[in-house]
Amino acid sequence: MSKLTTGFLGCVHDKCLILVNLNRTVESSKRVFGRFLYAQAMQGKYAVQAAQGPRGEQGRRPFPYSLYRFICSEIRKGDMLCRNSQSFPGKVGSRQSKTKNGKEQNNMICKKLTSKERPTFPRRAVITAGMPYGNKNLHFGHVGGMFIHADIFARFLRDRIGKDNVIFLSGTDCYGSPIMESYRRLQEAGYEGTLEDYVRGNHEDQKKTLENYGISLDFFGASALGEAGSIHRQVSAEVFRTLYKNGYIRKMTMPQFYDEEKKVFLNGRQVTGKCPIPGCTSEKAYADECSAGHQFLPSELIGPVSSLSGKKPVLKDVENWYFDLEYCIDTVKKYNDFLRKNTNTRKYQLETVEEFLKKPFLYVPRKYIVDLAELAAKLPPHKLTDEEKKPSVVFAFENLDDRDQAKNVLDAEGIHYTSGKTLVPFRLSGNVEWGVPFPECEGLKDLTFWVWPESLWAPISFTLACLKAQGKEADLSRWWYDEEAKVYQFIGEDNIYFYAIAQTGLFTGLQVPKGEVPDMETVHLSHIIANRHLLYMDTKASSSSECKPPMADELLDYYTKDQLRMHFMSLGLSSKSAGFKPQVFMNEEEKNGVDMVLKDGNLITNVFNRLIRTCFYGIQNNCEGRIPRGDVSEQIRLMTEKAVLDYERYMYNHEFHRISYVLDDFIRGVNRHWVNNVKIADATNDGEFRKQLIIDCLYACKVMAILIHPIAPEGCEMFREYLNLGEELWDWNAILEPVSFYIADLENHQLKYLEPRVDFFKKHDSQLMEL
Repeated sequence: MSKLTTGFLGCVHDKCLILVNLNRTVESSKRVFGRFLYAQAMQGKYAVQAAQGPRGEQGRRPFPYSLYRFICSEIRKGDMLCRNSQSFPGKVGSRQSKTKNGKEQNNMICKKLTSKERPTFPRRAVITAGMPYGNKNLHFGHVGGMFIHADIFARFLRDRIGKDNVIFLSGTDCYGSPIMESYRRLQEAGYEGTLEDYVRGNHEDQKKTLENYGISLDFFGASALGEAGSIHRQVSAEVFRTLYKNGYIRKMTMPQFYDEEKKVFLNGRQVTGKCPIPGCTSEKAYADECSAGHQFLPSELIGPVSSLSGKKPVLKDVENWYFDLEYCIDTVKKYNDFLRKNTNTRKYQLETVEEFLKKPFLYVPRKYIVDLAELAAKLPPHKLTDEEKKPSVVFAFENLDDRDQAKNVLDAEGIHYTSGKTLVPFRLSGNVEWGVPFPECEGLKDLTFWVWPESLWAPISFTLACLKAQGKEADLSRWWYDEEAKVYQFIGEDNIYFYAIAQTGLFTGLQVPKGEVPDMETVHLSHIIANRHLLYMDTKASSSSECKPPMADELLDYYTKDQLRMHFMSLGLSSKSAGFKPQVFMNEEEKNGVDMVLKDGNLITNVFNRLIRTCFYGIQNNCEGRIPRGDVSEQIRLMTEKAVLDYERYMYNHEFHRISYVLDDFIRGVNRHWVNNVKIADATNDGEFRKQLIIDCLYACKVMAILIHPIAPEGCEMFREYLNLGEELWDWNAILEPVSFYIADLENHQLKYLEPRVDFFKKHDSQLMEL
């Protein structure tokens, strides 16, 4: 038996303490269950049954698989005790590490692992995959840059911690000025439907596209539609009331763009200009944010133009509600430092957050300064940085009010300046008619929520809607605010400011009143996984840019979803931006080398397909269609254990491209093992040697199928059906067990007959035509 599978499992079942003794010594029971539990059993308070491991003598299992499944379910519910740190596949139901004051650290589920440490996964998990705007269908970047990665992780967790312990959700972001602007243009072109009709149509299209890619969402809602929309309105009102009660909300008067020709206030993308943040290379900036995710005040936008009239808008003061994000700068910094030191949060993501955690400052080019000392004397208290080799001097201020006073002085002097990154008040309300209604408070009424903040808590609304459909709405806190649960949120790098900064402030404010010092190690916050840009032909492409990307559905006319899932997984977006270069969209002169989508897909459509067929045909031709009994060779066992442990670690760290390396090495390595040894079997006509080869390769294929199941599930399910096994095959608790482990009567277990040239992982019809 594998050294990784030694250990104990035990649970109370029908008043009988069952010990599954894999080491076969009673002494080991003491170490696993602890002296107290063992003493209770020995005193007769429980009947004690000692049993051999799952295979027992000569591979026979001394207890039924249904009992094993019960034990595994008890692990997940917490009724099970499993305390052997060396057991495999890890402490599925283990508790998190403790803080000094005894509180469990929810963040330690995502801890930074030492070189030999095994990962701990939560007992329950929510996975989210962003919120696509409701004004369009999905392009390749939505699916390949985020949804596929989130889906792979969600499918893995279902196999690892149980499908009932995972909620994977997303939804259409129905509100916001981009949707209103798209709808206005559509109306001008003759569209007669309502705004809700328009959003609903896009929502249904998005849902269908995700289904076409095998995105296994448990819930795909819409923030304005149906039961989910109704719940979202209630949650939004409750969020405001809680933040207001906790002291984080203030009423502020800020300038807003106004189109004098059209006689309307402008919101979001109804205004375009240039980002004021130094060094920003975004193609477009809008009223208070740019396409790269930088936040600024409307008055800072350079060269604003109204999309309604094409004229320069004016600024008029408008009163709105704001979240005091500036107050949270120390909280966010403390949390960012904690994540950097203790967790597997991506380094570039932490560095992006760090850029905003600075005091407000202004860059003033030297060429505009006549007398620096005289200018500095006119400004509020500040810290001056004057480096001779730099083209600008830097004035740093204690707060935004002082910075804004300094801007007034510079404006009066006619001196040009730019603002540095910092935290600015986070607007919660606005005067857009199409939005979530904002609660009336302190005389302010007829407002709606700004789309960005309400989209941050929309996953909470969708979780509640998902649970309500199951009659379990009271369980919301067990998923979002429980020490044994974790929320994983997959996003694009442009949204780091909102999810890793603004959301950190908002969600902390919901749990800790202003004035109290939050313990950022125990506050319940999401684990953010920010992917880098997925480029198109090495160019950043978006629906609003000049470089128009292909829509996600278009790709399925040329590639299978499995080929695309394998390719997008392998691009390494955890650490760098990468280009998507499908050769079907290239001119002949642009093509260079192989199509990487096909190359990455070939691992399963060619190599793994061939290996599975080889095993089945070997059993059909040499073993009368029955799985041969015997132990796996040491070489294959070690190769398999390494692949499983590496895969597990990379999945825990969301390093999906490294998973593709593991699978490539493992599958091709076993395939070489077959090719090299089948020649010997053929030359010697050694039946026992061939039987051992079949045992080795079928075992490896079984483990490969479990590893590939989250990535290309349909082919793996087909493999399971041909093995004539149930869903228990995907259970990670038995991942290293032989195929015989799942079968009560091995001698009489019949495999489904495999006809010649059957593919488990298929190529696209267009590729077959080319052949």
